[in-house]
Parts: sequence; C-alpha cells; structure tokens
Amino acid sequence: MKSAITISLTPEARGGPFVFWDDLAAGCEKAAKLGFDAVEIFSPSADALSTNRVRPLLDRHRLKLAGVGTGAGWVIHKLTLTSPDAIIRTRAREFIRSIVDAGGKLGAPTVVGSMQGRWGESVTRETAMAWLTDALDDLGEHAARHGVPLIYEPLNRYETNMVSTQADGASLLRSLKTKNVKLLADLFHMNIEEPDVAASIRASAGAIGHVHVADSNRRPAGNGHTDFAPIAAALRDIGYAGYVSAECLPWPNPDDAAAKTIESYRRYFDR
Repeated sequence: MKSAITISLTPEARGGPFVFWDDLAAGCEKAAKLGFDAVEIFSPSADALSTNRVRPLLDRHRLKLAGVGTGAGWVIHKLTLTSPDAIIRTRAREFIRSIVDAGGKLGAPTVVGSMQGRWGESVTRETAMAWLTDALDDLGEHAARHGVPLIYEPLNRYETNMVSTQADGASLLRSLKTKNVKLLADLFHMNIEEPDVAASIRASAGAIGHVHVADSNRRPAGNGHTDFAPIAAALRDIGYAGYVSAECLPWPNPDDAAAKTIESYRRYFDR
C-alpha cells in the first residue's frame, strides 16, 4: 500500500476534509518532506490540473498523483448525475469528463462522490439509479482511454441516498457494462454505515480501487476511536496495493494533521 494526502484548491470547499489547502506547491513540498508517496487533488476545474502546472511539481518532489476529485462540480456548480434537469445531468457528465481528461494525462484516476446526487421528489430511485449507471458506464469507458479506472465512492446516508455501503457499491459495479469502475473505500463513511468495516473490505475484494483514511470523527487517523489494525489487515488480506489517502479534517492544523497521518500510515499500513 502507498501513502497519499489531500490538497484542496477549491476555496468554496473550505471547512471540508482536506489536509492541505490553496497552495499546491507548498502542499507538495510538505508532503514530500514527510515521506508521502503521492498527493490527491480536490480541484475546482480541469484547468487547475493542467499538466504544465502539476507535472513539474510532482517531478520535483518525486511524488505521484493518487487521484483527483470532482466534488467541486457539486460544491461550486450544483451539478449532479441524477438531477431531474437533463441539462444539469449533461453538464455534470461534461464536468467529470474534463477532470478525467486532466487527471488521466497525469496518470491519475478520477473520483465520483458527491456528484452522484440523490433521488427523491420528482425522481424515483429506479430512475436515478438508471441515470447513474449510464453515466458510470460512459465515464468509466472514457477513463479507460487514459489507462486509469474511474473511482466511485459510496457515501453515508446523510450525504446521499443512492449507495451507502461497499456491498451495494459492489453490486452497482457488477451491473455496469464497463469493467473500468472501482470502489472507493472511505473509512469515515464506512464507520457510519458498515457493521464491520474489515469484513466489508474482505467481502469487496477485487472491487476496491482507492482508500480514504480518516478517524471516526473525521480527524486524522489516531484522533478518534477507529481501530485501524483489523482494517489494515483486511486490506493486506485482499491484496490491496493502491493508495491509502488521508481525506480528513486538518485538525488541529494542516501540518500536525499531516504528521499524524504519516505516523499512523507507517504504524498500520506500511508493512
């Protein structure tokens, strides 16, 4: 398993679960000094991920790009793949496709989480799931052109009513035509939804393509009550060799959060 840490370049998301903020160059420098293998970027747009801007920083600090987020499509533009408005659904797909292209050029997968939206009011669950499935098929195949998977993230019940568990996420993936979509196992969301996080990881063997780490209170690992030892053991048991990326609150501040994160990574996951 490899370590990664989040950097948000989206001012509108301030207060969210990202360790470093605003300054990509500074975030990369700090990540490298602490010994992280990669960074994960929450970008406001594809333009902010331009190869000419990001590649030199990664190369200078010998870092990889673990992934790129699409949540700004929701935070800034209120776009979702399951909106009752067909124009908004189209714009949502176009926004994600642009991020896939930008991240793909840098060898990184794109994460679809909050932009999945929700069903309700004038949209039935069946209709919303059909729209989501069609979008994932389309975007998964688009990501394949770059040789990277699309990462789909189940979210807890307070953030979506679409898919909230790893089991339901794996079921959704099996229903897709494309085989290029993988699950994101977010330990914060799983702490809320899964009866046994380690067991759910084992049951999703082969489907998991990315891991987000935060403690039970979404602070850095080691600042809550999550027991990471059995979780790390489960990931090793299923042969997971991807990124373990810190998507957590910058508590008590970004530098201390990053230091605590790499300490916990080395204790539990770096074996």
